[in-house]
Amino acid sequence: MRHYPDHIDLHDFPDLRIHQTTDPQIIVVEMRGVGRLVESDAPFDMTYIAVVTVRDGHITSYRDYWNPLAVQEPGTDFTGSSR
Repeated sequence: MRHYPDHIDLHDFPDLRIHQTTDPQIIVVEMRGVGRLVESDAPFDMTYIAVVTVRDGHITSYRDYWNPLAVQEPGTDFTGSSR
């Protein structure tokens, strides 16, 4: 994800829902990221699911899930980057 900012400029996460799990060190987060596609300046709006593990006040694991098929716009190819 190092090259993510080359393609998508996120501005805000306006919708955020945090779900507790049976393990107090793990939460599941639903969020919506909005911004713009860098190359085309087209709007970007994507829903994400993240599974976050925290131990001793530090994030020890962060996994997020999103639909890459939803960003089949020019400039969203993460295989080639200037960084």
